[in-house]
Amino acid sequence: MKPTGKDVDPQDRAFGQRVQRFRKERGRTQAELAAALGKTSSWLSQVERGVQPVQRMDLLQQIADELGVSVQQLRPSAPADGPSQAPTAQSLSNDLDETRRLLSGHPALHTLLAVGRDDPGTMRTVESLRSDVDDLWDLTHAGQLAQVSALAVQLLPELERTVRTAPIKHQAELYLLLSRAYQALSAAFVRQDEADAAWVAADRAVFAAERSGDPLHVCASVFRMVQAFVRLRSLGQAEHAAQTAIGALGEQTSQSSESLSVLGSLHLAMALVRARASARTEAKEEIAKARAIAAQLGENRNDFNLEFGPVNVEIQAVSTAVDLGDAGEALDIGLTIDAAELSPERQGRLLMDLGRAHAQRRHGGEALDCLLRAEAIAPEIIQTHQAARAAIRELVLVAGPNASRELLELAERADALD
Repeated sequence: MKPTGKDVDPQDRAFGQRVQRFRKERGRTQAELAAALGKTSSWLSQVERGVQPVQRMDLLQQIADELGVSVQQLRPSAPADGPSQAPTAQSLSNDLDETRRLLSGHPALHTLLAVGRDDPGTMRTVESLRSDVDDLWDLTHAGQLAQVSALAVQLLPELERTVRTAPIKHQAELYLLLSRAYQALSAAFVRQDEADAAWVAADRAVFAAERSGDPLHVCASVFRMVQAFVRLRSLGQAEHAAQTAIGALGEQTSQSSESLSVLGSLHLAMALVRARASARTEAKEEIAKARAIAAQLGENRNDFNLEFGPVNVEIQAVSTAVDLGDAGEALDIGLTIDAAELSPERQGRLLMDLGRAHAQRRHGGEALDCLLRAEAIAPEIIQTHQAARAAIRELVLVAGPNASRELLELAERADALD
C-alpha cells in the first residue's frame, strides 16, 4: 500500500518537491520526464507528491541524469558513491545500445576500404586481444552488460581490423577470438531480450569460427543462434539449426570432452525448443540425452562458455518442467540443486524458474522470495524475461488489494503491469 497524504514521509515529500522544481526549471512536463524514465505520468506525479518513494540508487541516479543534477542535489543524504541496486528495465535496455549500433554498420568496413594503410607497429598482440575477449565473457557471465558494451565497442573494430591485416600465421587464432567475441555479444543480447541483435552477432560468430578452422566453435556459435531464434519465437528455425549441429557432431567417431559439452548443450537447446512448442515427450527426451552426456563427462565444465555439466542439465530440467506446467516436478528437481559454483546468470535463472514454479502452485510468498533473490543476482533475467514478468503479473493479480509493497515494487521495476 502506498502512503496517503497524511502519512507521507517528510523526506519523500522534500525529495518529490526537488524533482518537481528541477523539472519545471528545465521546462519539462511530467509526461516528458516520465517517458524518458520509462515510467507513467501517474507514477511521476506520485513521486513529486512524496506518495511514491524512490529508494533504489540506480533509479535515483537515472532521475538525476535526466534532470542534469547530481544525486546529492536531489537527496542530500545519499552517499556520493553508494552501491547501486538492481537496475530498472529501462536502464537495462540502454546497456547494449552502443554495441547494437556498432553491429548495425559492419565494423570491418573501414579496414576493407583501407587495406594496407595500418601501421603494423600500432597493432596489439594476440595475447592482449585474447585477454580482452576473456574479460568480455567474464562480464557477460556476471551480467555487467554496460561494461560488456563499453569493452565491445572498443574491441570489435580492433579485432576486425587486426584479423584482416595481421600476418597469415596469426589469422586462424584471431578469427577464433573474433568468433568468441561475437558469441559473447550474442549471449548478452539474448539476456537483454534483444533477439534480433543476438541473431546478427551469432551469425558473425559462425562465419568467424568457420574461418578459424575450428568446427566446435562453429557448433557453439550455432547454439547461440538457436537461443536467438527461440527468443524470436522462430521455433522451426531453432529446431533446424540445432538438429543440423547435433547431426554433425553425432557423426564423429570419437568424442572429446569439449565436443560432448557442445553436444550436450545443443540437446538442452532442443529441450527448450520442444518445451516452447508444448511437445512434452520430446522435451523430456532431449533432457534425458543431455543428462546422459553430462554423466559421461562427470563434471561441470565451461567449454566454449556453455557451462555444461550435471548441474546445468538439472537447471534446464527445472526450466523445461516449468514451461510444460509441471510445477511440482520443477520444485522437486530445483530444490536439490547447488548452483553456487556456476555463473550469476545460471544461479539467477534457477531462482527465476523456481519462482515461476511456486507461482504456478499459488505459493505467493515463496515465489516472491525466489524472484527477489534472482533479481539480486541477475536483475536482467527478471526485468527482460517475458516468463518472469508474466509470473510477477500473475502474482499481483492473485494477491489483488493484498499485494505486498515488495511485490508491487518488483512489478514496477520489471514493468510487469504494462
